[in-house]
Amino acid sequence: MPTVTIADSHAGSTARIASELGFNCFDFRVIMNGQSLNVLDSVPGFEMGGQRASGSGIPILFPFPNRIRAGRFSWEGRDFALPVTDRFGNAIHGLCLDRPWRIIAQGTNFVTGQFQLSVDAPDRVPYWPSDFVIEVQYKLVENCLRCSFSIFNPTNRSLPWGLGTHPYFKLPLATDSRMEDCLIEVPAAQRWELIDCLPSGRRLELDEWHDLRDAAYLGSVMLDDVYTSIQSQGRPFDCRILDEKSGLQVTLTAPPVFREIVAFTPAGRQVVCLEPYSCPTDAVNLTARGIECGWRTLKPCEEFQTWHTITVGSVLA
Repeated sequence: MPTVTIADSHAGSTARIASELGFNCFDFRVIMNGQSLNVLDSVPGFEMGGQRASGSGIPILFPFPNRIRAGRFSWEGRDFALPVTDRFGNAIHGLCLDRPWRIIAQGTNFVTGQFQLSVDAPDRVPYWPSDFVIEVQYKLVENCLRCSFSIFNPTNRSLPWGLGTHPYFKLPLATDSRMEDCLIEVPAAQRWELIDCLPSGRRLELDEWHDLRDAAYLGSVMLDDVYTSIQSQGRPFDCRILDEKSGLQVTLTAPPVFREIVAFTPAGRQVVCLEPYSCPTDAVNLTARGIECGWRTLKPCEEFQTWHTITVGSVLA
């Protein structure tokens, strides 16, 4: 399948995007200390198709991130049933991560893709209360990959939505380091209680095994948690992966609209996922229970824009 490559020629950084596979940026490389560093992990041959859409690179999760319980929810008096695809019988990861997107703009160091439900997946229109348009731009500036998002409601009905991405970060950051000696840092004060991967509705204080505010070694934690109560004081915040031996770090920076971070260490892979979400798992059903969780609505012809960045650099003392 065709892929798009963008580059910052001054810094030597490159990124590759599979437009036919959910507009997934599956390869991001930078030059550090004279060496090429591959930041993202992807299953070999991902860009050729036939692999799990949510298992490589940066899957885009929209109009809901993570799961909806049993694939069922109600909105404005109508009932909806999504296909159930996870091992617990839930819908997972939205409607656009496994379909082709259209490229609408491109330059040397950027590319913009667009997905409209009624145009690019008309068979899925019955699954959601409203049609939608999402545009994503990837742009390289030196060793920073900026991901910009625009969400538009083209209909005369309300559009309920949540947004997330699912980056797979390759570890360690240098060949002479070990994953076990890398650290992860997330400025969150609480996490959602999960039962079979779904929030009960309770927020839990962090114990010593889950508190990532002062960074924790990946050799001492096994993570599949939805963190919340991000301590950002209304400003953009940083999550970090630090490789002490190499002196390198990867920083995910996001504005506070991304009020949840999923931290996940997939079994059997030298990988950690730091996933910025605008709402937690099953947010549409939590909202129906009266639990405030960041589930959003766009009015007819309304638009919303946001962003996050992934930057590679030296560990700061």
